Amino acid sequence: MSAVKLRKWDVVEHLKTDADMAAYLEACLEEDDPALIAAALGDIARAKGMSQVARDAGISREGLYKALSSDGNPEFATVLKVVKALGLKLHATV
Repeated sequence: MSAVKLRKWDVVEHLKTDADMAAYLEACLEEDDPALIAAALGDIARAKGMSQVARDAGISREGLYKALSSDGNPEFATVLKVVKALGLKLHATV
């Protein structure tokens, strides 16, 4: 019997359009998990190009990776800078 080769699934491969990215972030926001939201922002930043997002946000690339890592705990100001750099908006509904 031959061995099955698997590769790690990466959401970034599926974030092709701005609409995909917005829908992904919206779904993560509904989970009310700050770590998940930070990870989603990191995924979207990787899909758009981490270096460019870091420049647009005024944050070093290394700082951005650290803030949006699983161990990171970004300040809300950082989250807002990243969201703006990604061309996304946070919104509230009732």
